[in-house]
Amino acid sequence: MSKFDRITVNPAILGGQPTIRNMRLTVRRVVEAVALYPDQDELRAEYPELTPEDIRQALEFAACNLDDQIVAMEAAA
Repeated sequence: MSKFDRITVNPAILGGQPTIRNMRLTVRRVVEAVALYPDQDELRAEYPELTPEDIRQALEFAACNLDDQIVAMEAAA
């Protein structure tokens, strides 16, 4: 099993952005949803198609791809 077996990149889906299991749901959107819905029940209600493993892999994938970049706070706002 691949470390990110639920993260897919397909040029025909959302321009090749990393998605969850070839769905039209990007890793970025999952990370945003985790921030918007800190209550897991609300998150599951809003995105019932996501499994806990989908969410875990999306967060880990995003963290791995930050690549220790320095982001200026004014740019992050």
